[in-house]
Amino acid sequence: MPSPHPSTSAASSSKVLTLFLCFVVALLEGLDLQSAGIAASGIGAEFKLLPPQMGGMFSAGLVGLLPSALFGGWLADRIGRKKVLVGSVLLFGLFSLATAHVWDYQSLLAARFMTGLGLGAALPILIALSSEAADERNRSVAVSVTYAGIPLGGALASVLGMLNVGGGWRGLFYVGGVVPLLIAFLLILLLPESSAYLSRQQAAAATARPVSSEGLAGLFKGSMWKSTLLLWLASFFVLTVLYMLLNWLPSLLQGKGFSRADAGMVQLLFNFGGAAGSLMVGRLMDSKGRMFTAVCIYVGMLLSLAGLGLSDSFSMMLLAGLGAGFCALGGQLVLYAMAPALYPTSIRGTGVGASITVGRLGAIGGPMIAGQILAAGMGVGGVMAASSPGIVVAAVAAMALMRAQQALRSH
Repeated sequence: MPSPHPSTSAASSSKVLTLFLCFVVALLEGLDLQSAGIAASGIGAEFKLLPPQMGGMFSAGLVGLLPSALFGGWLADRIGRKKVLVGSVLLFGLFSLATAHVWDYQSLLAARFMTGLGLGAALPILIALSSEAADERNRSVAVSVTYAGIPLGGALASVLGMLNVGGGWRGLFYVGGVVPLLIAFLLILLLPESSAYLSRQQAAAATARPVSSEGLAGLFKGSMWKSTLLLWLASFFVLTVLYMLLNWLPSLLQGKGFSRADAGMVQLLFNFGGAAGSLMVGRLMDSKGRMFTAVCIYVGMLLSLAGLGLSDSFSMMLLAGLGAGFCALGGQLVLYAMAPALYPTSIRGTGVGASITVGRLGAIGGPMIAGQILAAGMGVGGVMAASSPGIVVAAVAAMALMRAQQALRSH
């Protein structure tokens, strides 16, 4: 018997497929983002790198994220989400493979920079696509399900590192290169274009006007500039701390005397905590307790940083790693859940991409600052202490942004 609502069923299937494919791409992005940190000890030993050079390697990939996050979001607003996403996945797959074939420090920096270009373009599109695939009540959940793929991809990278896949550090980058190339073809065949983007395109065609985007200027129209600046401020400091942990955590733990296997276990729990934080915070951000949720997340981040910096017990380090992952990824999800709702379809990709770009300015500085602190002999405690003030600033900015949104909804 045919379904009484075939179009509704087809639309529902299309949304589920979109979310699944976005999750898979986020999984691959998380794997690549943390591969450099997990492979760091092997890379450093082979090329005889000092801590500041290691920080430079981490930051090279993040520098590549900057222009592509902004340009990728803007381009997706103009030519569609799908085309730009496929191109970005192909790019980071190819240069992850190239990372496995570097021959010196300069070629390593170049490969990580180009990988970052592909990764940077993907994330704002994933957030925009998943947000546009869900109804208004479940947008935060949809974004959180997609974003949970990043820490789970990091957990997968930790497992591959612990298993020593490929017999050395290069094995991680082979996995992170081949699989995205295969997934790119699945995206070409299966990923539907955003219905919100298509509706806007059809409306433009009906009036014989081209699909256009206001670009960055649109983010500052009217009272929107306040929300944009608050989002940027919070994103900057949250990503400073998050990427410091993503890149340096395995090396920091080994520096405190833990074995590679112990460090890998803490990294694994960090990522599982991040996945749980993404999913739980996404659900809570769609409830009335979103303000209380955000306060708890940022306070928990401060406590977890203290635990990582002060604890010498492996069991306490495991707990601190789990809490740090839950709160750091949850704190970022708070911002990513709010960002799509701040902007209309015409500038949504641009707005999300711009916030990610500004956040990654902090992400570039974080690993480099950590490298300098370690080179100065201040140790893990010094790194964690330097991270704490930024979390306080991010929390204040996030609270102000939520109050501004609530005020707009009440009018």
